[in-house]
Amino acid sequence: MKQFFLTLLLYVGALGVYAAGPYDNPDTIVVARDGTGQFRTVGEAIEVCRAFMDYHKVIFVKRGVYKEKLIIPSWLDNIEILGEDVNETVITYDDHANIRLAGTEQGMGTFRTYTLKIEGNAITLKNITIENNSARLGQAVALHTEGDRIRIIGCRLLGHQDTVYTGKAGTRLYFCDCYIEGTTDFIFGPSTAWFENCEIHSRINSYITAASTPQDIRYGYVFNRCRLTADEGVDKVYLGRPWRPYAYTLFMNCEMGRHIRPEGWHNWGNTANEQTARYQEYNNSGAGAATAQRVAWSRQLTKKEAAQITPETIFSFGAQKFEY
Repeated sequence: MKQFFLTLLLYVGALGVYAAGPYDNPDTIVVARDGTGQFRTVGEAIEVCRAFMDYHKVIFVKRGVYKEKLIIPSWLDNIEILGEDVNETVITYDDHANIRLAGTEQGMGTFRTYTLKIEGNAITLKNITIENNSARLGQAVALHTEGDRIRIIGCRLLGHQDTVYTGKAGTRLYFCDCYIEGTTDFIFGPSTAWFENCEIHSRINSYITAASTPQDIRYGYVFNRCRLTADEGVDKVYLGRPWRPYAYTLFMNCEMGRHIRPEGWHNWGNTANEQTARYQEYNNSGAGAATAQRVAWSRQLTKKEAAQITPETIFSFGAQKFEY
């Protein structure tokens, strides 16, 4: 009997996590397409969050497909969007760069195509799919980040060209246990980002990364213990090319499939980039990890050098500590 009441109390307590309540409290907001939550869209839930919150607020999104184009604005901090099931909780949209802007002959361009744009700081995405499912008619961003101290945990990020845009220099991002897929330059931008235990999946022969790290920022993209995979028949993929001259990208302790080209890196058709791009590898394995034919302007780190590169090291800048 005692065990029964203990179990009951735990069950009631768990229900309380998702209970309806005043929206300016740190209680969880529930979103459900079937009408069983407080809101039917994620956008509505974002709208009721208070500006510059100093506590952690969760938007719990039940299973369903949510066709929404979303912005988490700069005045929202400490928001977590938590999916009920990573494979069945999907936020999706289908803009691409060549869609014409209303009343003009001009395409919308890459940077308006996002499905989800995060401008706020200390935002977490967890256990959810963010997708741009447009036709392959131009660049099409699924996740666009501008804020600092953003965590992406256990998510799927799906698209074609330009899936993930880390859009602001001097910001820090942490990706862990994620699946990220795309075609060309599908992880790109100037932010400092750590990718831990992620699967990076190439859908065509092209380029994985296009970092644009500024010259005065020490670290750009670091992939640690990740798996590089590809669709069947894909066999000529570069690790990266420099969108800007001082691009920084490091793959360490990663498993690289045979689809990775022997030379590894591309100079984006500009030999001057070979003097400035910071492309590095350490202790990778798999058929695509052989270093004998790597371009001469990339580096293989020593064990001592690699040991100094940790999330704490690369995230050590900024006014606030990043509690990733």
